[in-house]
Amino acid sequence: MAERCPGEAHEAAPARRPLPLIDRARQHGGRQGLTCRYRCGDACSRPEPNRSSNGYFGDVLRSVLDRRGVLRAGAVLGLSAGAGVALAGTASADAPQPAHPSGADVPPAPAGLPRGLRYETLAPNLDDAIRTPAGYESNVVVRWGDPITPDAPEFDFENQTAAAQARQFGYNNDFCGILKIDGSGDRYVMYSNNEYTLEPLMFRGYDEENPTEEQIRIGMAAHGGSVVEVCRDRGTGEVRYDRAGTLNRRITAETEMVLTGPAAGSPALRTTADPTGRAVRGMIGNCAGGSTPWGTFLSGEENFDGYFASGPVTDPRAERYGLAEGPSERRWERVDPRWDLAQEPNEANRFGYIVEIDPHDPSSKPVKHTALGRFKHEGATVRLTDDGRPVVYMGDDERFDYVYKFVSDKAMRRGSSRAAREHNATLLASGTLYVAAFTGDSPPPEITGTGTLPRDGAFDGSGTWKPLASTTTSHVPGMSVADVFVFTRVAADLVGATKMDRPEDVEPNPETGKVYIACTNNSDRGKAGEAGADEANPRNGNQHGHVIELTESGDDPASTTFGWNILLVCGDPADPSTFFGGYDRSQVSPITSPDNVAFDPYGNLWVSTDSSQALEINDGLYGVVLEGPQRGLTRLFASVPVGAECCGPVVAETFVLVSVQHPGDVDDATPEAPASHWPDGGAAQPRPSVVAIRHLDGGRPGKVGV
Repeated sequence: MAERCPGEAHEAAPARRPLPLIDRARQHGGRQGLTCRYRCGDACSRPEPNRSSNGYFGDVLRSVLDRRGVLRAGAVLGLSAGAGVALAGTASADAPQPAHPSGADVPPAPAGLPRGLRYETLAPNLDDAIRTPAGYESNVVVRWGDPITPDAPEFDFENQTAAAQARQFGYNNDFCGILKIDGSGDRYVMYSNNEYTLEPLMFRGYDEENPTEEQIRIGMAAHGGSVVEVCRDRGTGEVRYDRAGTLNRRITAETEMVLTGPAAGSPALRTTADPTGRAVRGMIGNCAGGSTPWGTFLSGEENFDGYFASGPVTDPRAERYGLAEGPSERRWERVDPRWDLAQEPNEANRFGYIVEIDPHDPSSKPVKHTALGRFKHEGATVRLTDDGRPVVYMGDDERFDYVYKFVSDKAMRRGSSRAAREHNATLLASGTLYVAAFTGDSPPPEITGTGTLPRDGAFDGSGTWKPLASTTTSHVPGMSVADVFVFTRVAADLVGATKMDRPEDVEPNPETGKVYIACTNNSDRGKAGEAGADEANPRNGNQHGHVIELTESGDDPASTTFGWNILLVCGDPADPSTFFGGYDRSQVSPITSPDNVAFDPYGNLWVSTDSSQALEINDGLYGVVLEGPQRGLTRLFASVPVGAECCGPVVAETFVLVSVQHPGDVDDATPEAPASHWPDGGAAQPRPSVVAIRHLDGGRPGKVGV
């Protein structure tokens, strides 16, 4: 059936540019401020919402609980838009700025690499192209604006409409997942999050203060997610999308969805349009995600705060989610009053959830699961207990926020019968939500904040999963069950969770069960008035992030205790504050701001990055050795074009998928003077896209990583 997949390669191949590997402290990591403002409300320039270590904030919450039980109140008063998740790549002016040896040779691939990681190390670069190791090629699978339904028009940058965008592939694809279509050979259904829009790069002459109604509605239609059928050509190895796929559909900021779980129907979720508190239109800010063993996709709503306008904020619960006074960035409230919290004060409470999408039924409504908590979800990944209950791991992508997991109280049913599908659709509606508290095993004076290892030679320790609530019981004094699941950040503050450095993707290794947490960065750690370094977050001014390896006690994902160690402390390998599992730093690739993690069929770790321009290199995908004497060896496999973020990796046996988000988003870029022409080349405008990478063995498709 591969012949049904149309399309041409759109790969540009400009000349390579020399690489100045110099660490430069920039406010926005080298990117244009558009990504900062339109994705996360320029959060790096504001105080982070978690002030729980500040006595004033804690006193306010407890006073509210004691005096009038506001956490049980139905409406959230005086909410508005503004600050959000911390910006990737934010630099600390006080942090040391070592220079990588300019012009140093790329370390060769050492002998004895594990299966799946035997590729030549790619040199970091600043090219406006996809770069891969020798022996690999890439092709574009699908681009922003590509028609994904038979009645959709071809993309025309100069003549966009909301009606067209609602039938075309959405903007800024982040998480990507695939599921094989039964009995179809090399045919899959692929889901992509369409996280956010960059209107100043989408429209010529865009007026940020006064966008047109059509521009606003195009932006709404470009959000959400895209479901497309893709197929792999066995002759060439290329992966293409099928415009005629019967499963193809768009999910937008207007799509009807269902709210389920313990908070569904609670007063805090009721609005004028939905007095039941059980239905909502649309999903926004969808970042990372995951696939489930029962054949669905999970999508995490992250930076929802910047979409809402309102008056002064007086409720600490609203401040805890970054909501602030003023108009929204995109002015959606001008065409729909639900985005104005002065008119619909509870609408923001209906965003910030994990959304489950059934890609096999285009008529199904996506489901927002309140049982998995409300925060800035980076993603959700699943591991099953021995008795078949799903455990979902999640990160709250904000400076000084937390790591969570949910343990279902129901076991998955195998098979594809109607009864099994209906039962599995309820798995994430009831269970227990936990938040992580990390404890280091070294004396606190040995954690200096410089990245220097303690005397035992490792950043490691133990931890506890603190219960927040089950379907019927709250474990947080003063908060009801519904309160916990709607105001989850507040509940986690009150039980004493560990403040982390922007925990993004949290994913269990399907081969070993160990869980890997990508902490992207946090330049504010250790600043005056902020939390200082601890063993789980050992570096002040943490500009480049780190990766934690967590082992559940008894290898039981439902356990309430765990052990942990830090696998990677990222950055320029010439910087003595970096750490690569104990491996020789001179033999690894520079890496900064780990964002998404994935695993190949052999259990190797793969890490994609967000804002590697903090090191003046393009973002990329890295393979990491986890076991044996080469543990910690980290090498660049692929890089994305200038200004782009590398998202949503899928590492299959015969191909790799990477999502290229916001190509060309660098200082002073405009549609009149674009900083990138990828993927179409020539004078074309940049377009976020999904790319497939394949290995060619003697001219024939081979196994990735060999």
